Amino acid sequence: MELLRKWLGHPEDIYNLLRFKMGGYRAVMPRMDTVSGEGCAGGGMCFVVAGARCSRWGAGHGRRRHAVCIFYLVLRALDTVEDDMSIPLDVKVPMLHEFHSHLYQPDWKYTESKEKDRQVLEDFPTISMEFRNLSKVYQDVISDICHKMGVGMAEFLEKKVDSQHEWDKYCHYVAGLVGIGLSRLFSASELEDSIVGQDTDLANSMGLFLQKTNIIRDYLEDQLEGREFWPREVWSRYAKKLSDLAKPENIDVAVQCLNELITNALHHVPDVLTYLSRLKNQSVFNFCAIPQVMAIATLAACYNNQQVFRGVVKIRKGQAVTLMMDATNIQAVKAIMYQYVEEIYQKIPSTDPSSNKTQQVIASIRATSLPGGPMASRHHYSPIYLSCAMLLAALSWQYLSTLSKATEEYVQAGDN
Repeated sequence: MELLRKWLGHPEDIYNLLRFKMGGYRAVMPRMDTVSGEGCAGGGMCFVVAGARCSRWGAGHGRRRHAVCIFYLVLRALDTVEDDMSIPLDVKVPMLHEFHSHLYQPDWKYTESKEKDRQVLEDFPTISMEFRNLSKVYQDVISDICHKMGVGMAEFLEKKVDSQHEWDKYCHYVAGLVGIGLSRLFSASELEDSIVGQDTDLANSMGLFLQKTNIIRDYLEDQLEGREFWPREVWSRYAKKLSDLAKPENIDVAVQCLNELITNALHHVPDVLTYLSRLKNQSVFNFCAIPQVMAIATLAACYNNQQVFRGVVKIRKGQAVTLMMDATNIQAVKAIMYQYVEEIYQKIPSTDPSSNKTQQVIASIRATSLPGGPMASRHHYSPIYLSCAMLLAALSWQYLSTLSKATEEYVQAGDN
């Protein structure tokens, strides 16, 4: 019955889950067979490993989609090395520094990883072979980003994130560089103008917004696994230890700390909108826009929410599908961003230490989202439609419970 109450509370989720299942997913999730045969001798392994992510990147120009998929696999392998706690630091640090050089070594692989994604390291000769088959312009981008990311990962293996500047730096290494690399690939493929690849500040902001959202949302999970990514400069104003924020007696200051970090992340939204406004290719736009609208919805769910320190805060699967279906043009994305920052604005506590800063950044986003125009609702549901939707929910909620699982792998992939 809990699921039924969710459907009745959000009838648009039912409509969009059905629309997604009945073929709408093709707009944002191209079929695997449109991707996997494009000149990839080891295509089977590559695309099994990459799974749903590669399928999301698959629409459009063949050479570009293949380069992007190899880019993903290379960085997935690098990230697996960073995440593997079984690799001693004296081994891991040189591996991260030198990882980009293994792209040009046909036989290099690593078979001692204990991570769940170890296949990308064990089968790295296949990935590196496909890398060497790419055009040099793509090779240069992937190798350069891999090198910079490996050096950055190694730097933060041996130190914690203290200042907000270092928080930006860490997020740059693990996510901003991904945005920069993808932007350079988009421009190199001529699907997008050269400015997309040249404006590294905007591309970096795309990555920072996503990474900060993940770090904020994953506070409790990271604590349970012994990881800390919240900047000391911020949390030390609220607690002696970062772990103290999870204690029930500290919930009020914990939420204030959370709100301050969300306010920090929101500063990237104007850059995100400027970046997206420059994109011309539809598949590139969808690929870039969907994670960003998922992020703003996640921040809205987390803002001023004590549940961040007690469990998992996630957007509904129906909500995620709605965002995927809607985020197909810049005006729609601006409206989505506006909607969720307004949701945050309505929740700002007057006593929150960051309230003025939060209001200021939201004012900036409002100006970027809808300059000179009133906000129009993205959804208009007539009473007849709502009644029908509720009847449909009452009659088929069990079926929809099963149906929603069809999107779960894709939505969870977007969370990571």
